[in-house]
Amino acid sequence: MATTFTDIGVETHGHVGLIEIRRPPLNFFDISLINQIADALDAFDNDIEIRASVLAAQGKAFCAGANFNDPARQAQEAREAEGRAKGDPADSLGPINHLYIQAVRIFRARKPIVAAVHGAAIGGGLGLAVAADFRVTCPEARFSANFTKLGFHPGFGLTVTLPELIGKNNAELMFYTSRRVTGEQAYQWGLANECVPQNEVRTTAMKLASEIAECSPLGLLSTRATMRAGLADRVLAATNHELEEQTRLRATEDFKEGVKATEERRVANFKGR
Repeated sequence: MATTFTDIGVETHGHVGLIEIRRPPLNFFDISLINQIADALDAFDNDIEIRASVLAAQGKAFCAGANFNDPARQAQEAREAEGRAKGDPADSLGPINHLYIQAVRIFRARKPIVAAVHGAAIGGGLGLAVAADFRVTCPEARFSANFTKLGFHPGFGLTVTLPELIGKNNAELMFYTSRRVTGEQAYQWGLANECVPQNEVRTTAMKLASEIAECSPLGLLSTRATMRAGLADRVLAATNHELEEQTRLRATEDFKEGVKATEERRVANFKGR
């Protein structure tokens, strides 16, 4: 593949494409990373030989979400983004509306995606895992929509995708508690399709993608288009609303306290303002 990527590795294995996130150990995301993943999926869509793909990651986590505590990135991107408050912990994301534009591109990919979730999938990292058609995980993995613990609103389209996957009430449980769900629980809920030993996660994901790739490419494209009809548009509508709520909440004292408490590994002292 001719495109040069800085934060992901891209390989092809027969009819299966592999995207590996390379920001270890925690693989925090930002606009650049999501854009690169979307670009790689676009390239796979345009490659007649590729019929399915695997999204995997190096390091300890699959994707630990956004790094709200990266001062260097905050300073750089704060200079680039006009009109945002100095010291805003969400600056590390870059302009969130731009981030969600790239995220929706992932949902518009036309070929099946298997996520190899060998470690934590937190916040937007959970959103990225849920963007895939299937997830292979392990007992050591943790899934968390930890937005409310940060004083924030869920994003990355999770208010649409998570309820559709595990049911409205289980999604509410994850949103309202910000708890970490184990790999076994994720499998029981249908958040993961397979739960295997940690050292077998990627191999199992590749095997599942290879099984998919044995099927008719035209039949796959047609069937997936039917099954995911309107999903990207629903995610777009959801991210528009999520962005409004996140923009409002990121200006609150509670958001700054939530980020600080998470960094200091303590219970937040929220004031409701």
